[in-house]
Amino acid sequence: MSQPLGFDRRMLEALICPQTQGSLEYNLDTQELVSPRANLAFPIRDGIPIMLVDEARALD
Repeated sequence: MSQPLGFDRRMLEALICPQTQGSLEYNLDTQELVSPRANLAFPIRDGIPIMLVDEARALD
C-alpha cells in the first residue's frame, strides 16, 4: 500500500518527538506526525517529515 507523498509509515519506528523524545502518531487526514505529549503536529513536506519544533503546529 503506497502512502501519499511517498511517506513511509515504517519511519515512525525510528522517529521520535524532538521535544519530548516520545513516540509519534501519523495523521493521514492532515499529513502530519503528531506528538500527543508535546501537543504538536509536525508537517510532512514532499514525503519528508519536518522534525523541527519551530515548524510544528500547536494542537488545540
